[in-house]
Amino acid sequence: MTEEPARRRYDSLRRTAQAQQTSAEIASAARRLFVTKGWAATTVRDVAREAGVSVPTVYAAYGNKNGLTWALADAADLSADLSRLLAELEDAPEPAAQLAAMAAYARRLFERAGEVIVLVREAGRTEPELAQSYRDARARADDAHRQVFTAWPPGALRHDLPTALDIYAAICNIDVYTELTVERRWPPARVEKWWADTLTRELLTETA
Repeated sequence: MTEEPARRRYDSLRRTAQAQQTSAEIASAARRLFVTKGWAATTVRDVAREAGVSVPTVYAAYGNKNGLTWALADAADLSADLSRLLAELEDAPEPAAQLAAMAAYARRLFERAGEVIVLVREAGRTEPELAQSYRDARARADDAHRQVFTAWPPGALRHDLPTALDIYAAICNIDVYTELTVERRWPPARVEKWWADTLTRELLTETA
């Protein structure tokens, strides 16, 4: 397979990474202002001015004030480095290596954004827009995993695609990470390795 078709395979993930770069500046600006001015005193216009973008760009990225709250999660999310994951997926096309790269990305995400992710999820119990933002983020994660799984050779997956996505979500999530690192005192590196080993065993056939 030539390099160009392999790169095109992940065009959707690449576009996501590029769009996140713009969102990163907005999210970082929102975080600075929420800390210095407070959430109530910060306006969308303030955030746009701080980020050096137009007000419509902020609305396009985050919608409204509740969306800017979600920007805090996005700012931490970006520190997990989606571009790094994309490069690792392209450099190591073997399914087991890609699962290891995905486990490493999840570890970075939960190390740097775990508390914020939980906060937004809990806030969604009373704020419908934040609840929808959380569901949208979960859907984007499923879509990213779907892109990777469907690029593998036929017969690599041990299960049908919907079941594989469910198993991945059940194993590799913020609650499991928190249980193991906080309650069980596992180092994050141990969680990452366990995820990579378990996902390989549960998702891949012996011939993959």
